[in-house]
Amino acid sequence: MNGSPTSLLLGGRIHSPSHPEATAMAVRGELVVWLGSDELGREQFPQAEVVELDGALVTPAFVDSHVHLTETGLCHVGLDLRPATSAQHCLQLIADYAAAHPGEPIRGHGWDESGWPDARVPDTAAIDAAVGDRPAYLSRADVHSALASTALRNLVPSSTADPAAPLTGDAHHRVRAASGRLLTAAQRAEARAAALAAAAAAGVVAVHECAGPDIGGADDWRELRAVCDNGSGVEVIGYWGEAVRSADRARELIADTGARGLGGDLFVDGALGSRTAWLHEPYADAPGCTGVRHLDADAVTAHLRACTEAGVTAGFHVIGDAAVSSVVAALEQVVDRYGVAAVARCGHRLEHLEMVSAEQAAKLGAWGVIASMQPAFDARWGGADGMYAQRLGAERAAGLNPFALLASQGVPLAFGSDSPVTGLDPWAAVRAAAHHRTPGSAISMRAAFGASTRGGWRAAGVNDGITGTLVPGAPASYAVWETGRLAVQAPRDTVQRWSTDPRARVPALPVLDAGASPRCRRTVHRGVVLYG
Repeated sequence: MNGSPTSLLLGGRIHSPSHPEATAMAVRGELVVWLGSDELGREQFPQAEVVELDGALVTPAFVDSHVHLTETGLCHVGLDLRPATSAQHCLQLIADYAAAHPGEPIRGHGWDESGWPDARVPDTAAIDAAVGDRPAYLSRADVHSALASTALRNLVPSSTADPAAPLTGDAHHRVRAASGRLLTAAQRAEARAAALAAAAAAGVVAVHECAGPDIGGADDWRELRAVCDNGSGVEVIGYWGEAVRSADRARELIADTGARGLGGDLFVDGALGSRTAWLHEPYADAPGCTGVRHLDADAVTAHLRACTEAGVTAGFHVIGDAAVSSVVAALEQVVDRYGVAAVARCGHRLEHLEMVSAEQAAKLGAWGVIASMQPAFDARWGGADGMYAQRLGAERAAGLNPFALLASQGVPLAFGSDSPVTGLDPWAAVRAAAHHRTPGSAISMRAAFGASTRGGWRAAGVNDGITGTLVPGAPASYAVWETGRLAVQAPRDTVQRWSTDPRARVPALPVLDAGASPRCRRTVHRGVVLYG
């Protein structure tokens, strides 16, 4: 590294806790080596390559703690149903895409009837009318239910699902897998490339890919690893969602998959929008329905025991309160058997964790369990008239995604998008966490930014104290942003009031109230330019 040329970034606003007034940063090889003023920078590094920032903001780059890259890319290059405003509009988008791509199997994503005027979901006959005799897989926004054409359903003849209704639970997993097998390697490669490019353009240098047998399958994960193992692009940290019952099997799977842990989307339950999240009490809009349980208590406990004994990170997809209760009870058994220190060392993770009580939060904080959450869920579905309130009623819905509660109990937070469920827009996650739609559940913008940067590295087991920050000795992983007015939060402020007094000694962040995210000018990871 000593022979590496130095780059000197001048004339910017550097987001650094140790140098809050810095306007210049020097990078040599993979590391940040200096921060200070423009004048001192020119004096100390007279031979450096100079990058003029023209007042742009430089921050640590983002980490997205929960993504599905191939699915994300398919939205970029294929059929995106997120703009659909009604059942009829959804069918028109499907028919237009089918006409433009004759003879091809169809794969689309993103419809969400909870925001449509009549909340009516197209039936299979309507899908067949739009696509003809072609296989078509059309996942709901949460990817826990899907519409499918008759031609695709017939590829899974053992399915007992209602031929007219959306597919849920195991029937959905089987049809999803059948649809995935219709994708060519070239289509998967194109999708992954599009997703990785979109991440870099959003200032993201690392993503936690939540793979597994019920997600993209082993082939998709192996192909993704082959693309990303050269270390020259967005860093992909993989989690494999397959349950184990012994420490030997846990070690075997880690060696076979190269994953960082056995978790991610290891489903205990489903999602609220699809009414498959597992609840103690029935859904408000579906009396008698309490969702779907994919893993029973014995399987959850066995997985946690095996991973803890092997020293492997375990994790689960948990959304409903019954699912959370099941996992917390299992964790308690494992803590009793192996001790808090052994559990905390593993860095076990709970993905989504939308319905968690104060008592459960206190236990998770004491055990060092990480909450990998998606603030954009609240922005999209929270509030008195949102999907959460439709499914659960206003009182239960108000308790969802309690970031402040979890932070107050010492639960480490890592924020992501669950893309393609919500978009690759990390500033939107920061904004959503700091402007929670339920009073009392928000955290400061500074804490939200930390959960979207340092939090993602910590969740992946990187605990050196400097990765995800801009200080001398830290990895040169940063993003340069075009932004307007900056805001500095006063150190003891607990509500959204801002101070621009430099004596606050708190690094500046963009004002995000208007809703538009800052534009990324450049993304750099360990000294390598990924975008811009």
